[in-house]
Amino acid sequence: MSRTTSFACSPASLLRNILLAAISLMAGALSAAPALPALNIDTSQTSISGISSGGFMAVQFQIAHSATVKGAGIIAGGPYYCSRDDVMTAVSSARSTGEPSVACQVSASSGDVPGLVAATRDLANQGRIDPTRHVASQKVMTLAGAKDTLVPLPIAHQLSEFYGALGLPAANLSAITLPNAAHTMPTPSFGAACGKEEAPYIGKCGFDSAKMILSWIYGPLKPASPKSKGRFIEFNQRGYIPASAPGEFSWRSGLDSTGWLYVPNSCAQGEPCRLHIALHGCKQGQSYLPLTPPPGGGLYNGTTFVKNTRYDRWADNNHLVILYPQAVSIPLLNPNGCWDWWGYSGKDYATQNGVQIQTLKAMVDQLAAGVR
Repeated sequence: MSRTTSFACSPASLLRNILLAAISLMAGALSAAPALPALNIDTSQTSISGISSGGFMAVQFQIAHSATVKGAGIIAGGPYYCSRDDVMTAVSSARSTGEPSVACQVSASSGDVPGLVAATRDLANQGRIDPTRHVASQKVMTLAGAKDTLVPLPIAHQLSEFYGALGLPAANLSAITLPNAAHTMPTPSFGAACGKEEAPYIGKCGFDSAKMILSWIYGPLKPASPKSKGRFIEFNQRGYIPASAPGEFSWRSGLDSTGWLYVPNSCAQGEPCRLHIALHGCKQGQSYLPLTPPPGGGLYNGTTFVKNTRYDRWADNNHLVILYPQAVSIPLLNPNGCWDWWGYSGKDYATQNGVQIQTLKAMVDQLAAGVR
């Protein structure tokens, strides 16, 4: 979530992120975080949400594994495969960068929805993603800010158009525009001003995104807990990167050494539960070093996104386990720690063969290994 692209960085920013990546790699080698637990998870009740690059990745996972995903919440995201494997297309036709060196071409038709739908169906016909007919049974919510200059409203509108063209019934789509929101994760009272596009890209908007997304997908929810009653677990994320990837790919994957999981007490005790995957955006990962200190203090973002977006509060009383995978910066390729929606991790990034999508699916499978 930045006005800079992966190729437009100041020397100071580049040096900072090179050092950050080196520190992250060393930390990963020394990490003693445990593996994910095997819980009593019904994978047919799996859902996903994300903001900005996390929103684009949520769409990619949702479409690639549409037979598994029950629903999705997309905040400041766009249509599947909209970058067409090209970072210039990504930032010019699907996302505004604010950089004078990249002429923003976002318009009402810049995403070429008919072409994207055709490409999506072609990938399904090749067996690289699930058949697109499964999308029709999903529940989807899109959230967009009218003041968002990074992923402007036309992209949110094209996302809705994409879903409709792919067969999602209008009754299954809730498209919400917040008039005072910029490029931010809306919350009731945490973060920066709602209309500001600044770290931590979580905004005090008087709007509970987690509640709205989860209730749209799963139906009416029991009340949120006043504070977390379950357990946050930091787990070894590298263990789920596919073994078939080349040795250096654990670095090129853009995945951090650890991720986070929230487990309500009921789910830890073996009761049947559901899984929701919550994806942060650019500059929101735990290992990212922001220019200004995060709200909780310290140098790095840490658990700012994990513990302040309220998914955990709604999880406690609703038999929901929340998975918070973590992306990490790669010097030059991905300095802002974004999820891959343009191809930095490989040409299959948007399919079931993409390293990030494979890793997320491996996490889902492990969490569901304790099903009874």
